[in-house]
Amino acid sequence: MFKYLKKENLNSLPKTIGIYAFQKGKNFLYIGKSINIRERVKQHFKENVFKSSVFTEKADKVGYLKTESEIEALLKEAELIKKHKPKYNVIWKDNKNYSFVEITKEEFPRVSIAHQKKNNARYIGPFVDAKALKQTLKILRKIFPFRTCKTLKKKPCLFFQLDLCSAPCLKKEDYNVKNLEQFLKGNKNKVLKQMKKEMKLFSQKKEYEKAAKQRDKIFALENVLKNVHILKNLNKTELRKLFNIKKEIKRIEGYDISNIQGKQATGSMVVFTKGEKDKSQYRKFRIRMEQKPNDTAMIREVLKRRMKHKEWPKPQLILIDGGKAQLNAALKEVKNIKVMALAKKKNELFLKNKTILLKDLPKEVSNLILRIRDEAHRFALQYHKGLRRKQLRPH
Repeated sequence: MFKYLKKENLNSLPKTIGIYAFQKGKNFLYIGKSINIRERVKQHFKENVFKSSVFTEKADKVGYLKTESEIEALLKEAELIKKHKPKYNVIWKDNKNYSFVEITKEEFPRVSIAHQKKNNARYIGPFVDAKALKQTLKILRKIFPFRTCKTLKKKPCLFFQLDLCSAPCLKKEDYNVKNLEQFLKGNKNKVLKQMKKEMKLFSQKKEYEKAAKQRDKIFALENVLKNVHILKNLNKTELRKLFNIKKEIKRIEGYDISNIQGKQATGSMVVFTKGEKDKSQYRKFRIRMEQKPNDTAMIREVLKRRMKHKEWPKPQLILIDGGKAQLNAALKEVKNIKVMALAKKKNELFLKNKTILLKDLPKEVSNLILRIRDEAHRFALQYHKGLRRKQLRPH
């Protein structure tokens, strides 16, 4: 399962999402997860703290296992800690401090997070990262609605209206958490296979609405696995190296233009603070220039207007949606701030003096850049559609 390297060969570790393990012979000392295995393992050796030095000094090899998503890394870490009981994971966190998914043994099971095991429930875990687990359950609940109330209500509550619970209190049927439970145990392929089987059965019975709903859930689950971010970015070292930025990157701004043949043109500015969306800092621009299709001129207008706002915090990085032309337009308006442009077709990242394919960058860097680009696009399109709706309303 694990692939192993000697401690002297850490530069051969992958820069991808997954699990890492410190071992001495066949004995597991410590197991962890990261969005960048190489960077995290190296950090353990650099950390001037007693905890890390204990197992880094004793280990004679480091193992790694790639995963396809951050959620799968979270689930795999729990599975491996439970299986191998690594010495230093166990010493530092007894069962009271670990988190478990608790599924009660009731007719209509209740799902929650617990720290201690009881006899009247099934448990999945242990999970080290309680915050990531909580976020994962929140995301999965949209796909596998489940009950969280301690006692069944007499009528459906708000969670039913939000499609986060199938209201067993009302229906007394059509409620199970088997797919959720199997998924949390790491059986992703088994769950997807079962969901597709159910979709096919609905279709054969001509229950097309149920079949369509199941299809949407399958798509949502696959999309979640590809794009959801639940693990913390440890740092932006690789991004700083890319742009030769010595100080910490705290603020990144992303820009996009949305229009139809130049009409109802809008510009967006989204802000990511320490790698996370900062919606209070978002700004939108209604393009003032002549309404003709000219993305480079529009992006230049937006940046010119933005740079006049000296009261807005200054970013360390700016990302433009577009190619070399958009980058050159931006560089005419932006001084003393690093600028990059991302072209959609091949995901080419244009910098002032070079071009890089996004796939060649470390995973956490490429993921962050894609998130900023996609959020800027979403925000610009939302504003553009709002203006179009206003224009179409009868006066």
